Amino acid sequence: MTVDGPLLVNAWVAFGILGQALFASRFIVQWLVSERRKESTVPVAFWCLSLAGGAILFVYASWYRHDPVFTIGQSVGLVVYARNLMLIRRAPANAGGEVAPQRAGAAGA
Repeated sequence: MTVDGPLLVNAWVAFGILGQALFASRFIVQWLVSERRKESTVPVAFWCLSLAGGAILFVYASWYRHDPVFTIGQSVGLVVYARNLMLIRRAPANAGGEVAPQRAGAAGA
């Protein structure tokens, strides 16, 4: 798939756009869940979208762009996202699929 003009779109660029869309959608998911609960909440879906989008962006940055800055930035994030999902999976009471609420001004927020 190639489109000529000011924006060259090929399969790699489409792949990168998919990763960016997944990564950006995590904020919308977090916002909607928080609005529904009327408190700041980080749902498990936030971390899943972070991991999926970050992994796609990592592949895009390293294999297509050959950009070490972009690649390193994404690789560090992937460790954080995977670790958060591991911690959530180990939590004994995670039936609701959401992390404990994070209130504004709380330590670590």
